[in-house]
Amino acid sequence: MNDVLTKTNSPEPAAPDEKNVPRIGRSMGRMRLMTGRRLIGRLAIQSAAPGLELSHLDVLDAVRRAQPAGEVTVGMIAEMLRIDPSRASRVVADMVGRNVLRREASQADARRIVVVMTEVGQKLLAEIVAQKLAIISEIVSDWSEEDVDRFAILFERFIGGYEAVFQSRDKDTPG
Repeated sequence: MNDVLTKTNSPEPAAPDEKNVPRIGRSMGRMRLMTGRRLIGRLAIQSAAPGLELSHLDVLDAVRRAQPAGEVTVGMIAEMLRIDPSRASRVVADMVGRNVLRREASQADARRIVVVMTEVGQKLLAEIVAQKLAIISEIVSDWSEEDVDRFAILFERFIGGYEAVFQSRDKDTPG
């Protein structure tokens, strides 16, 4: 449906100009610095799970993203996060010890161990989402509904394009 909205509401593509493309680039740099500070994750940890680290949230998010495709393994987590499998195993073990994740035998192959999110992990994930939505709501609180709608459409389109360019150029880059 978003593709329909994007195509219907968009004028003909404009050639990148010398003013706005650099503005977008500067804004992306500023956003990267803020995102790099991991504000949302830090707030979620502070309010929902003191003692966890940001790497725990990264693993939790990897499990969340991978679960719809099937069973999640430590190797899959390591690959998604582009970290060494032994590091992923240590973080998962710590999260199992904190009851955020649990290990189970695979339903497909009982010799294989899979990682599953616990109720504590689901609550932590819900807190992260709540923190993110609260921050976004605060940012756009004085925007018109039309501005928020339009920004949502354009930002989603921009990120989709960004992912497509990144994936097309990154396919041979070692992890």
